[in-house]
Amino acid sequence: MLGHISFGISDLDRAIAFYDAVLAPLGLTRVWTKKDAAGYGPPGRGDILALKRQMSGVTPPGPGFHLAFNASTQDAVDAFHLEALRTGGTDNGPPGLRLHYGPTYYAAFVIDPDGYRLEAVCQ
Repeated sequence: MLGHISFGISDLDRAIAFYDAVLAPLGLTRVWTKKDAAGYGPPGRGDILALKRQMSGVTPPGPGFHLAFNASTQDAVDAFHLEALRTGGTDNGPPGLRLHYGPTYYAAFVIDPDGYRLEAVCQ
């Protein structure tokens, strides 16, 4: 359905450190890097997330928006959450079952250093 999504970020080095760490447990990697941008996706393929440095400040979408990444295991969700907190993210819901979404919906929620809301989910 989606080709990719782009986030405007304020500090490319900080964003790369964060996304390299949090996406690795989900099987995603940095697939390209340019002077002011980086892209993430499955190894050897195109990007699904592009980060682009903005010179005039960053304003993430407001409440109601978040980007959910699929995780293959609950351990991957746990690692995503741990790496997010280790690399400057903020907890927005610890790993665990979310029974109100379904009996096997295991997820964790974080906010990246620029304020984007992210989720890793294993169903």
